[in-house]
Amino acid sequence: MKILDQDADAVAPVSFGGLIEKIEILRSTLRWATRLERPDIDKLLRQSNTLREEALKLSYQARFVKAAAAGPAHVAVSAAARRQALIARSFVFEGAFGDNPKLLEALEIAEKAAPTELPVLIDGESGTGKELMAKVIHANGSRADKPYVSVNCGAIPDNLLESELFGHKKGAFTGAASDRRGKFESAHGGTIFLDEIGELPLAGQVKLLRVLESHEIQRVGSDETMVVDARIVAATNRNLRRLSEEGKFREDLFYRLGVIHLTLPPLRERKDEIPLLIAFFGDEAAEMLKRRPMKMTPRLQRFLLDYAYPGNIRELRNLIYRISCLSGDTADFEHLPEDIRPGPAERTADGGGAAVVANSLGEAKRVASDAAEKVFLERGLTEVGGTVAELARRCDMNRSHLQMLLKKHGLHSKDFRRHASSAGSQESGGDGGGDGSVKRQD
Repeated sequence: MKILDQDADAVAPVSFGGLIEKIEILRSTLRWATRLERPDIDKLLRQSNTLREEALKLSYQARFVKAAAAGPAHVAVSAAARRQALIARSFVFEGAFGDNPKLLEALEIAEKAAPTELPVLIDGESGTGKELMAKVIHANGSRADKPYVSVNCGAIPDNLLESELFGHKKGAFTGAASDRRGKFESAHGGTIFLDEIGELPLAGQVKLLRVLESHEIQRVGSDETMVVDARIVAATNRNLRRLSEEGKFREDLFYRLGVIHLTLPPLRERKDEIPLLIAFFGDEAAEMLKRRPMKMTPRLQRFLLDYAYPGNIRELRNLIYRISCLSGDTADFEHLPEDIRPGPAERTADGGGAAVVANSLGEAKRVASDAAEKVFLERGLTEVGGTVAELARRCDMNRSHLQMLLKKHGLHSKDFRRHASSAGSQESGGDGGGDGSVKRQD
Protein backbone atom coordinates (compact mmCIF):
# COMPACT_ATOMS: atom_id res chain seq x y z
CA MET A 1 0.00 0.00 0.00
CA LYS A 2 1.37 3.44 -1.01
CA ILE A 3 0.58 5.87 1.76
CA LEU A 4 2.94 8.76 1.09
CA ASP A 5 1.72 9.24 -2.48
CA GLN A 6 -1.95 9.35 -1.56
CA ASP A 7 -3.86 12.46 -2.53
CA ALA A 8 -4.34 14.90 0.38
CA ASP A 9 -8.09 15.12 -0.28
CA ALA A 10 -8.44 11.36 0.33
CA VAL A 11 -8.34 11.91 4.10
CA ALA A 12 -11.28 14.30 4.13
CA PRO A 13 -14.15 11.84 3.30
CA VAL A 14 -13.29 9.64 6.32
CA SER A 15 -13.33 12.60 8.72
CA PHE A 16 -16.48 14.08 7.26
CA GLY A 17 -18.07 10.60 7.27
CA GLY A 18 -17.49 10.33 11.02
CA LEU A 19 -19.02 13.76 11.49
CA ILE A 20 -22.10 12.82 9.45
CA GLU A 21 -22.51 9.70 11.60
CA LYS A 22 -22.60 11.86 14.75
CA ILE A 23 -25.15 14.16 13.14
CA GLU A 24 -27.35 11.17 12.26
CA ILE A 25 -27.24 9.98 15.88
CA LEU A 26 -28.33 13.44 17.01
CA ARG A 27 -31.14 13.49 14.42
CA SER A 28 -32.30 10.06 15.52
CA THR A 29 -32.46 11.23 19.13
CA LEU A 30 -34.64 14.17 18.11
CA ARG A 31 -36.79 12.09 15.77
CA TRP A 32 -37.81 9.48 18.34
CA ALA A 33 -38.02 11.73 21.41
CA THR A 34 -41.60 12.01 22.65
CA ARG A 35 -40.86 14.63 25.27
CA LEU A 36 -37.83 16.82 25.93
CA GLU A 37 -37.13 18.45 29.28
CA ARG A 38 -34.89 21.51 29.63
CA PRO A 39 -31.81 19.47 30.67
CA ASP A 40 -32.27 17.27 27.60
CA ILE A 41 -32.53 20.34 25.36
CA ASP A 42 -29.36 21.83 26.89
CA LYS A 43 -27.51 18.55 26.34
CA LEU A 44 -28.58 18.40 22.68
CA LEU A 45 -27.55 22.05 22.20
CA ARG A 46 -24.10 21.29 23.60
CA GLN A 47 -23.80 18.30 21.27
CA SER A 48 -24.87 20.36 18.25
CA ASN A 49 -22.39 23.12 19.16
CA THR A 50 -19.62 20.54 19.40
CA LEU A 51 -20.57 19.16 15.98
CA ARG A 52 -20.58 22.67 14.54
CA GLU A 53 -17.06 23.35 15.85
CA GLU A 54 -15.83 20.04 14.46
CA ALA A 55 -17.34 20.87 11.06
CA LEU A 56 -15.65 24.29 11.08
CA LYS A 57 -12.29 22.75 11.99
CA LEU A 58 -12.58 20.20 9.18
CA SER A 59 -13.50 22.94 6.72
CA TYR A 60 -10.55 25.13 7.71
CA GLN A 61 -8.22 22.12 7.71
CA ALA A 62 -9.30 21.17 4.18
CA ARG A 63 -8.81 24.75 2.98
CA PHE A 64 -5.40 24.93 4.65
CA VAL A 65 -4.21 21.68 3.03
CA LYS A 66 -5.49 22.86 -0.34
CA ALA A 67 -3.78 26.24 0.03
CA ALA A 68 -0.49 24.66 1.16
CA ALA A 69 -0.52 22.23 -1.76
CA ALA A 70 -1.13 25.07 -4.20
CA GLY A 71 1.53 27.28 -2.59
CA PRO A 72 4.35 27.25 -5.19
CA ALA A 73 1.94 27.69 -8.11
CA HIS A 74 1.65 31.48 -7.67
CA VAL A 75 5.10 31.97 -9.20
CA ALA A 76 3.85 31.01 -12.65
CA VAL A 77 0.39 32.63 -12.64
CA SER A 78 -0.81 36.19 -13.00
CA ALA A 79 -1.86 38.40 -10.10
CA ALA A 80 -5.50 38.25 -11.21
CA ALA A 81 -5.36 34.44 -11.26
CA ARG A 82 -3.84 34.38 -7.77
CA ARG A 83 -6.64 36.57 -6.41
CA GLN A 84 -9.23 34.45 -8.22
CA ALA A 85 -7.72 31.33 -6.65
CA LEU A 86 -8.14 32.90 -3.20
CA ILE A 87 -11.78 33.68 -4.02
CA ALA A 88 -12.33 30.10 -5.20
CA ARG A 89 -11.03 28.85 -1.84
CA SER A 90 -13.65 31.02 -0.02
CA PHE A 91 -10.98 33.34 1.35
CA VAL A 92 -12.40 36.26 3.37
CA PHE A 93 -10.72 39.48 2.16
CA GLU A 94 -12.29 41.86 4.73
CA GLY A 95 -12.02 44.72 2.19
CA ALA A 96 -8.41 44.14 1.04
CA PHE A 97 -8.30 45.53 -2.52
CA GLY A 98 -5.93 45.19 -5.45
CA ASP A 99 -3.81 42.66 -7.33
CA ASN A 100 -0.41 43.93 -6.21
CA PRO A 101 1.97 40.92 -6.05
CA LYS A 102 3.35 41.92 -2.63
CA LEU A 103 -0.15 42.31 -1.21
CA LEU A 104 -1.22 38.97 -2.69
CA GLU A 105 1.85 37.34 -1.19
CA ALA A 106 0.86 38.71 2.23
CA LEU A 107 -2.72 37.46 1.76
CA GLU A 108 -1.48 34.00 0.76
CA ILE A 109 0.71 33.86 3.87
CA ALA A 110 -2.28 34.98 5.95
CA GLU A 111 -4.42 32.23 4.41
CA LYS A 112 -1.92 29.54 5.39
CA ALA A 113 -1.31 30.97 8.86
CA ALA A 114 -4.97 31.61 9.74
CA PRO A 115 -6.05 28.01 10.59
CA THR A 116 -3.02 27.54 12.86
CA GLU A 117 -2.45 28.84 16.38
CA LEU A 118 0.94 30.38 15.54
CA PRO A 119 1.63 34.04 16.47
CA VAL A 120 1.75 36.44 13.53
CA LEU A 121 3.80 39.64 13.28
CA ILE A 122 2.71 42.22 10.70
CA ASP A 123 4.97 45.13 9.83
CA GLY A 124 4.70 48.02 7.41
CA GLU A 125 4.45 51.79 7.30
CA SER A 126 1.73 53.57 9.24
CA GLY A 127 -1.61 53.43 7.46
CA THR A 128 -0.91 50.40 5.24
CA GLY A 129 -3.78 48.34 6.70
CA LYS A 130 -2.08 46.22 9.35
CA GLU A 131 -5.20 45.94 11.51
CA LEU A 132 -7.21 45.01 8.43
CA MET A 133 -4.73 42.18 7.80
CA ALA A 134 -5.15 41.06 11.43
CA LYS A 135 -8.91 40.90 10.87
CA VAL A 136 -8.29 38.89 7.67
CA ILE A 137 -6.30 36.34 9.70
CA HIS A 138 -9.01 36.19 12.36
CA ALA A 139 -11.84 35.86 9.80
CA ASN A 140 -10.14 33.00 7.95
CA GLY A 141 -9.20 31.03 11.05
CA SER A 142 -11.04 28.55 13.27
CA ARG A 143 -11.71 31.37 15.79
CA ALA A 144 -13.72 33.51 13.38
CA ASP A 145 -16.86 33.30 15.54
CA LYS A 146 -14.93 34.01 18.74
CA PRO A 147 -13.92 37.44 20.20
CA TYR A 148 -11.54 39.77 18.37
CA VAL A 149 -9.92 42.27 20.75
CA SER A 150 -7.72 45.13 19.56
CA VAL A 151 -5.15 46.82 21.83
CA ASN A 152 -3.10 49.90 20.95
CA CYS A 153 0.05 49.31 23.00
CA GLY A 154 1.35 52.82 22.33
CA ALA A 155 -1.74 54.47 23.84
CA ILE A 156 -1.63 52.76 27.26
CA PRO A 157 0.26 54.58 30.05
CA ASP A 158 3.07 52.50 31.58
CA ASN A 159 1.44 52.45 35.03
CA LEU A 160 -1.84 51.08 33.62
CA LEU A 161 -0.39 48.60 31.15
CA GLU A 162 -0.59 45.51 33.36
CA SER A 163 -4.13 46.35 34.46
CA GLU A 164 -5.28 46.91 30.85
CA LEU A 165 -3.80 43.66 29.57
CA PHE A 166 -4.42 41.33 32.51
CA GLY A 167 -7.14 43.04 34.60
CA HIS A 168 -7.18 43.82 38.32
CA LYS A 169 -8.90 42.90 41.56
CA LYS A 170 -11.00 45.32 43.60
CA GLY A 171 -8.77 47.44 45.83
CA ALA A 172 -5.56 46.49 44.00
CA PHE A 173 -4.70 50.19 43.69
CA THR A 174 -6.29 53.60 44.19
CA GLY A 175 -9.33 53.83 41.95
CA ALA A 176 -9.83 50.06 41.54
CA ALA A 177 -13.43 50.12 42.77
CA SER A 178 -14.33 46.70 41.37
CA ASP A 179 -12.89 43.65 39.67
CA ARG A 180 -11.99 44.26 36.03
CA ARG A 181 -11.26 41.88 33.18
CA GLY A 182 -8.17 42.55 31.09
CA LYS A 183 -7.83 42.42 27.32
CA PHE A 184 -6.37 38.90 27.33
CA GLU A 185 -9.25 37.58 29.42
CA SER A 186 -11.75 39.27 27.10
CA ALA A 187 -10.06 37.65 24.08
CA HIS A 188 -10.17 34.13 25.60
CA GLY A 189 -10.92 31.64 22.81
CA GLY A 190 -10.44 34.30 20.13
CA THR A 191 -7.78 36.64 18.79
CA ILE A 192 -5.97 39.55 20.47
CA PHE A 193 -4.42 42.16 18.17
CA LEU A 194 -1.49 44.03 19.72
CA ASP A 195 -1.03 47.13 17.60
CA GLU A 196 2.15 49.25 17.83
CA ILE A 197 3.90 46.44 19.72
CA GLY A 198 7.20 48.29 19.23
CA GLU A 199 5.98 50.95 21.69
CA LEU A 200 5.55 48.43 24.51
CA PRO A 201 7.93 49.24 27.42
CA LEU A 202 10.49 46.61 28.46
CA ALA A 203 8.59 45.79 31.67
CA GLY A 204 5.47 45.07 29.62
CA GLN A 205 7.48 42.98 27.17
CA VAL A 206 8.61 40.67 30.00
CA LYS A 207 5.00 40.10 31.12
CA LEU A 208 3.83 39.51 27.55
CA LEU A 209 6.60 36.97 27.01
CA ARG A 210 5.44 35.07 30.11
CA VAL A 211 1.89 34.90 28.71
CA LEU A 212 3.22 33.56 25.40
CA GLU A 213 5.21 30.87 27.17
CA SER A 214 2.75 29.75 29.87
CA HIS A 215 -0.65 30.85 28.48
CA GLU A 216 -1.46 32.11 31.97
CA ILE A 217 -2.25 35.55 33.34
CA GLN A 218 -2.53 37.01 36.81
CA ARG A 219 -4.76 39.97 37.61
CA VAL A 220 -3.15 42.88 39.42
CA GLY A 221 -3.70 42.38 43.16
CA SER A 222 -4.49 38.68 42.82
CA ASP A 223 -2.41 35.61 43.68
CA GLU A 224 -4.45 33.33 41.43
CA THR A 225 -3.42 32.50 37.89
CA MET A 226 -5.89 31.79 35.12
CA VAL A 227 -5.37 30.03 31.82
CA VAL A 228 -6.07 32.11 28.69
CA ASP A 229 -6.33 30.82 25.15
CA ALA A 230 -5.90 33.80 22.84
CA ARG A 231 -4.32 33.78 19.38
CA ILE A 232 -1.80 36.66 19.24
CA VAL A 233 -1.41 38.87 16.18
CA ALA A 234 0.97 41.83 16.60
CA ALA A 235 1.76 44.78 14.34
CA THR A 236 4.38 47.51 14.19
CA ASN A 237 5.64 50.24 11.89
CA ARG A 238 9.13 49.99 13.43
CA ASN A 239 12.04 47.67 12.72
CA LEU A 240 11.88 45.31 15.69
CA ARG A 241 15.07 43.50 14.70
CA ARG A 242 16.98 46.78 14.84
CA LEU A 243 15.31 47.72 18.14
CA SER A 244 16.32 44.36 19.62
CA GLU A 245 19.92 44.95 18.53
CA GLU A 246 19.77 48.35 20.27
CA GLY A 247 18.39 46.75 23.44
CA LYS A 248 15.01 48.51 23.15
CA PHE A 249 13.02 45.38 22.36
CA ARG A 250 13.55 41.91 23.79
CA GLU A 251 15.07 39.59 21.22
CA ASP A 252 13.34 36.52 22.65
CA LEU A 253 9.96 38.27 22.40
CA PHE A 254 10.71 39.29 18.81
CA TYR A 255 11.32 35.67 17.82
CA ARG A 256 8.26 34.51 19.76
CA LEU A 257 5.97 36.99 18.00
CA GLY A 258 7.49 36.60 14.54
CA VAL A 259 6.87 32.89 13.94
CA ILE A 260 4.79 33.99 10.94
CA HIS A 261 6.13 37.32 9.66
CA LEU A 262 4.50 39.27 6.84
CA THR A 263 5.13 42.77 5.49
CA LEU A 264 2.55 45.09 3.92
CA PRO A 265 3.88 47.29 1.07
CA PRO A 266 3.15 51.05 1.14
CA LEU A 267 0.38 52.43 -1.05
CA ARG A 268 2.88 54.07 -3.43
CA GLU A 269 3.91 50.52 -4.43
CA ARG A 270 0.27 49.48 -4.85
CA LYS A 271 -0.93 52.06 -7.37
CA ASP A 272 -3.43 49.60 -8.84
CA GLU A 273 -5.45 49.80 -5.63
CA ILE A 274 -5.90 53.60 -5.66
CA PRO A 275 -8.84 53.78 -8.13
CA LEU A 276 -10.69 51.05 -6.21
CA LEU A 277 -10.00 52.71 -2.87
CA ILE A 278 -11.13 56.11 -4.18
CA ALA A 279 -14.40 54.57 -5.33
CA PHE A 280 -14.90 52.60 -2.10
CA PHE A 281 -14.15 55.47 0.27
CA GLY A 282 -16.16 57.87 -1.88
CA ASP A 283 -19.21 55.64 -1.60
CA GLU A 284 -18.57 55.13 2.13
CA ALA A 285 -18.29 58.89 2.73
CA ALA A 286 -21.46 59.59 0.75
CA GLU A 287 -23.38 57.11 2.88
CA MET A 288 -22.06 58.62 6.11
CA LEU A 289 -22.76 62.20 4.97
CA LYS A 290 -26.17 61.17 3.55
CA ARG A 291 -25.55 62.68 0.15
CA ARG A 292 -24.89 61.55 -3.40
CA PRO A 293 -21.35 60.34 -4.23
CA MET A 294 -19.04 63.23 -5.05
CA LYS A 295 -18.06 64.34 -8.55
CA MET A 296 -14.40 65.08 -9.35
CA THR A 297 -12.72 67.01 -12.10
CA PRO A 298 -10.33 64.93 -14.25
CA ARG A 299 -7.33 66.92 -13.00
CA LEU A 300 -8.22 66.14 -9.37
CA GLN A 301 -8.56 62.47 -10.29
CA ARG A 302 -5.13 62.53 -11.95
CA PHE A 303 -3.67 64.20 -8.86
CA LEU A 304 -5.16 61.55 -6.54
CA LEU A 305 -3.83 58.77 -8.78
CA ASP A 306 -0.28 60.23 -8.89
CA TYR A 307 0.03 61.46 -5.29
CA ALA A 308 2.66 59.63 -3.16
CA TYR A 309 0.47 59.19 -0.02
CA PRO A 310 3.07 59.24 2.76
CA GLY A 311 0.21 58.37 5.14
CA ASN A 312 -0.81 55.44 2.90
CA ILE A 313 -4.40 54.14 2.91
CA ARG A 314 -5.35 56.12 6.02
CA GLU A 315 -4.33 59.38 4.32
CA LEU A 316 -6.25 58.48 1.15
CA ARG A 317 -9.38 57.72 3.17
CA ASN A 318 -9.12 61.01 5.06
CA LEU A 319 -8.61 62.92 1.79
CA ILE A 320 -11.72 61.38 0.21
CA TYR A 321 -13.80 62.08 3.32
CA ARG A 322 -12.55 65.70 3.39
CA ILE A 323 -13.25 66.24 -0.31
CA SER A 324 -16.70 64.65 -0.01
CA CYS A 325 -17.56 66.92 2.92
CA LEU A 326 -16.24 70.22 1.52
CA SER A 327 -17.19 69.94 -2.15
CA GLY A 328 -20.50 71.07 -3.53
CA ASP A 329 -21.47 69.70 -6.93
CA THR A 330 -17.87 69.25 -8.07
CA ALA A 331 -14.63 68.55 -6.18
CA ASP A 332 -11.42 70.20 -7.39
CA PHE A 333 -7.98 71.27 -6.15
CA GLU A 334 -9.39 73.87 -3.75
CA HIS A 335 -10.92 71.09 -1.64
CA LEU A 336 -7.53 69.49 -0.98
CA PRO A 337 -5.54 70.34 2.17
CA GLU A 338 -3.45 73.45 1.54
CA ASP A 339 -0.13 71.73 2.27
CA ILE A 340 -0.54 69.25 -0.62
CA ARG A 341 -2.54 71.45 -3.00
CA PRO A 342 -0.82 71.94 -6.42
CA GLY A 343 0.55 75.42 -7.12
CA PRO A 344 -0.69 77.73 -9.91
CA ALA A 345 1.97 76.49 -12.35
CA GLU A 346 0.96 72.87 -11.85
CA ARG A 347 -2.70 73.77 -12.26
CA THR A 348 -2.04 75.54 -15.54
CA ALA A 349 0.02 72.65 -16.86
CA ASP A 350 -2.59 70.14 -15.80
CA GLY A 351 -5.49 72.06 -17.27
CA GLY A 352 -9.11 72.10 -16.23
CA GLY A 353 -11.69 69.71 -17.60
CA ALA A 354 -15.30 68.93 -17.16
CA ALA A 355 -16.53 67.28 -14.04
CA VAL A 356 -16.83 63.50 -13.98
CA VAL A 357 -20.21 62.41 -12.64
CA ALA A 358 -20.26 59.32 -10.43
CA ASN A 359 -23.62 58.50 -8.86
CA SER A 360 -22.91 54.93 -7.74
CA LEU A 361 -20.05 52.76 -6.53
CA GLY A 362 -20.00 50.85 -9.82
CA GLU A 363 -19.84 54.05 -11.86
CA ALA A 364 -17.18 55.51 -9.57
CA LYS A 365 -15.07 52.38 -10.07
CA ARG A 366 -15.46 52.64 -13.84
CA VAL A 367 -14.52 56.34 -13.89
CA ALA A 368 -11.51 55.77 -11.63
CA SER A 369 -10.40 52.77 -13.69
CA ASP A 370 -10.67 54.77 -16.92
CA ALA A 371 -8.54 57.53 -15.43
CA ALA A 372 -5.91 55.02 -14.28
CA GLU A 373 -5.95 53.38 -17.71
CA LYS A 374 -5.33 56.72 -19.44
CA VAL A 375 -2.45 57.58 -17.10
CA PHE A 376 -0.92 54.15 -17.75
CA LEU A 377 -1.15 54.61 -21.54
CA GLU A 378 0.32 58.12 -21.37
CA ARG A 379 3.29 56.93 -19.35
CA GLY A 380 3.77 53.93 -21.62
CA LEU A 381 3.78 56.06 -24.79
CA THR A 382 6.26 58.43 -23.17
CA GLU A 383 8.60 55.56 -22.28
CA VAL A 384 8.53 54.07 -25.79
CA GLY A 385 8.71 57.43 -27.56
CA GLY A 386 5.28 57.05 -29.15
CA THR A 387 6.04 53.64 -30.66
CA VAL A 388 2.68 51.88 -30.54
CA ALA A 389 4.05 48.48 -31.59
CA GLU A 390 6.67 48.54 -28.81
CA LEU A 391 4.06 49.51 -26.20
CA ALA A 392 1.82 46.67 -27.39
CA ARG A 393 4.75 44.26 -27.04
CA ARG A 394 5.58 45.45 -23.51
CA CYS A 395 1.95 45.17 -22.42
CA ASP A 396 1.53 41.77 -24.11
CA MET A 397 -1.48 43.24 -25.90
CA ASN A 398 -2.88 42.96 -29.42
CA ARG A 399 -1.83 46.08 -31.32
CA SER A 400 -5.31 46.62 -32.78
CA HIS A 401 -6.81 46.55 -29.31
CA LEU A 402 -4.20 49.04 -28.09
CA GLN A 403 -5.09 51.38 -30.98
CA MET A 404 -8.73 51.23 -29.87
CA LEU A 405 -7.78 52.12 -26.28
CA LEU A 406 -5.69 55.06 -27.48
CA LYS A 407 -8.58 56.32 -29.58
CA LYS A 408 -10.97 55.86 -26.63
CA HIS A 409 -8.84 58.21 -24.50
CA GLY A 410 -8.04 60.66 -27.32
CA LEU A 411 -4.31 59.87 -27.24
CA HIS A 412 -2.16 60.40 -30.36
CA SER A 413 1.12 58.56 -30.71
CA LYS A 414 2.56 61.45 -32.76
CA ASP A 415 2.20 63.77 -29.76
CA PHE A 416 4.61 61.58 -27.86
CA ARG A 417 6.99 61.25 -30.84
CA ARG A 418 7.50 65.02 -30.97
CA HIS A 419 9.33 64.93 -27.65
CA ALA A 420 11.02 61.58 -28.17
CA SER A 421 14.58 60.86 -29.23
CA SER A 422 15.51 60.37 -32.85
CA ALA A 423 15.06 56.62 -32.42
CA GLY A 424 11.38 57.19 -31.78
CA SER A 425 10.89 58.73 -35.22
CA GLN A 426 11.20 55.27 -36.80
CA GLU A 427 7.73 54.36 -35.50
CA SER A 428 5.58 53.32 -38.41
CA GLY A 429 2.42 52.48 -36.47
CA GLY A 430 -0.83 54.36 -36.91
CA ASP A 431 -2.10 57.29 -34.86
CA GLY A 432 -4.13 56.11 -31.87
CA GLY A 433 -6.54 59.01 -32.25
CA GLY A 434 -6.71 59.20 -36.05
CA ASP A 435 -9.06 57.42 -38.42
CA GLY A 436 -8.73 54.15 -36.51
CA SER A 437 -6.97 52.31 -39.36
CA VAL A 438 -4.23 49.87 -38.41
CA LYS A 439 -0.99 49.96 -40.42
CA ARG A 440 1.06 46.78 -40.59
CA GLN A 441 4.62 47.04 -39.30
CA ASP A 442 7.18 44.53 -40.52
